[in-house]
Amino acid sequence: MTQEVKEIFGGGPGGAGGTPPAPAALAAKVRTLAPSMTRSMQRVAEAVAGDPAGCAALTVTGLAELTGTSEATVVRTARILGYPGYRDLRLALAGLAAQQQSGRAPAITTDIAVDDPIADVVAKLAYDEQQTLADTAAGLDTVQLAAAVAAAATARRIDVYGVGASGLVAQDLTQKLLRIGLVAHAHNDPHLAVTNAVQLRAGDVAIAITHSGATGDVIEPLRVAFEHGATTVAITGRPDSPVTQYADHVLTTSTARESELRPAAMSSRTSQLLVVDCLFVGVAQRTYETAAPALAASYEALAHRHRGRP
Repeated sequence: MTQEVKEIFGGGPGGAGGTPPAPAALAAKVRTLAPSMTRSMQRVAEAVAGDPAGCAALTVTGLAELTGTSEATVVRTARILGYPGYRDLRLALAGLAAQQQSGRAPAITTDIAVDDPIADVVAKLAYDEQQTLADTAAGLDTVQLAAAVAAAATARRIDVYGVGASGLVAQDLTQKLLRIGLVAHAHNDPHLAVTNAVQLRAGDVAIAITHSGATGDVIEPLRVAFEHGATTVAITGRPDSPVTQYADHVLTTSTARESELRPAAMSSRTSQLLVVDCLFVGVAQRTYETAAPALAASYEALAHRHRGRP
């Protein structure tokens, strides 16, 4: 075993810092991070997620042989998943296996087929939505979330960037913030986003929403806002993606398994909306004395539009 493998396997020098994710969050981590891994690392990740009990019984050498990879690949995968070494990953696998055996972890459903009855489509989508929300909640860094809430609650102005499906989520967030009296703008035009970002400064907040974390039209305005001193937040499914280099705070989302009939843009929106709701409720809590009257006033202003007309 090489020195590099010994260090990572034992969680010593060179091991990952921080607290390893709980067993319940392991499957979520695999689903979120696997698309950005190398193919050999994906084989390791898929193996531990698919058979946690079997992999928990394997040594680092055994798992490397099972997946046709190397010991170094196995321990690097463990580190990417958030564990200091392979020993810590094995403990998490054992915990996940125990949960599955007790019935607390449901079986993975199959993808939607072209000839599925509509009742099966409903059941599969409902399961995937539920799993996506659970994965996002399990993997969400509440320290980062609290810091983003604190910044937004006292911001002079909040700009939110998103395009495509993420642009819809950006609009959802700004509409909520506006209804509690905050100054918020959603930008899905990349030119307007950049020209507005130039006006930001310390005390302002810029939020970028991009599942891939590599959308140039979202990264560019966030970079400009970051360079002008605004507090920046990235809501992304890829915690090591390019957008995060310009983010003071990173909020990670999960996604259901992508399929031909359900692209990532659909499944990622569910987790993005959960994070947006958590951010909004946190801000509303911190600004309750002004938020509650503002929200009540917005309801009253629209009430006549929802009453029956004679």
